[in-house]
Amino acid sequence: MPKTSQPEEDVINVAAPPGFNAEAIPIHEVCVNDKKVAPEFLEPEGLKTRLQYPPEWQPEITDENRHVIATDIISKRQAAGKITRAAVLIPLLLKENGLSVLLTQRTNHLRDHAGQISFPGGRMDPEDLSPDDTALRESQEEIGLDPKRVEIIGYLPQYLTVSGYSVTPVVGLVQAQEEYVLDEFEVADVFEVPLHFLLDPANHQIRLWQSEQGGRRFYSIPYENRFIWGATAGMLRNLYHLLKV
Repeated sequence: MPKTSQPEEDVINVAAPPGFNAEAIPIHEVCVNDKKVAPEFLEPEGLKTRLQYPPEWQPEITDENRHVIATDIISKRQAAGKITRAAVLIPLLLKENGLSVLLTQRTNHLRDHAGQISFPGGRMDPEDLSPDDTALRESQEEIGLDPKRVEIIGYLPQYLTVSGYSVTPVVGLVQAQEEYVLDEFEVADVFEVPLHFLLDPANHQIRLWQSEQGGRRFYSIPYENRFIWGATAGMLRNLYHLLKV
């Protein structure tokens, strides 16, 4: 498991180069021995209670987070007048056989995180009054998710990305729709993954990428023909840490 360190320690450029294939990076460790989440916290009421009345817990700081802090990327973007606040929705679909997470696959031509698996969301617009507004607006724009079908139940700590955003993960219970209308420019596909699979530490891999600048560790969670990694996997790890306590 990545260790928390001081920002000035082991500062490397963790930005993936063009054409980076995360799935080809060797597996360094599988978190099979980490504590499992109790079944009651994988159910709607248990999740709501845990998010609304969280115990003391420690979010995990990834190599990506450390690099952003050490190089002050976000402050530099702010000084240049660029938007740095963002929010995503972690949509937990209410299904008969248990909760599932709705995820998107980004199109390959996007500037940031092209082709990656992500939560619906994006930059905060000036008219957005809160991360809720951003997450719900972006989810409606990207996949046609009706905001009336979403019950916001809590938040995870802000996640800092190497692309220069401070992202607030907004957790919501969602009444599933029959179909989703995708923004063809941003979203190539939308799919579901069972929550119990995503939060089972036996499915969490730590991969180690060696570059000229040094090594970068990142999480991955392969599921069927999908490869979840980077910020999305990092946020899921933080949801896992909150629920495992």
